[in-house]
Amino acid sequence: MNTAQDIILKPIITEESMMGIVVKKYTFKVAKTANKIEIAKAVEEAFPGTKVAKVNTMHVRGRKRRRGYTVGSTASWKKAIVTLTEDSKEIEFFADMI
Repeated sequence: MNTAQDIILKPIITEESMMGIVVKKYTFKVAKTANKIEIAKAVEEAFPGTKVAKVNTMHVRGRKRRRGYTVGSTASWKKAIVTLTEDSKEIEFFADMI
């Protein structure tokens, strides 16, 4: 059984993800093996008082990078956009950034 810290790796802080906070959409980097149900339970466990309405996930592919003659790629990862219900409490971590 994975804990919430094993599933939610870190928040994604970009200009587009900060605009989603107004409508209670929060973006996280999550474990590649986590499914939507596990992500929803992890958010509710990690941030008490929140209720998840919907979870959208996507796989972000690694990009090709060059260093001289050597060609490699960055690691692929999984992103989750979590939408909270209207009566849910906001996530305080993101509230300080607006």
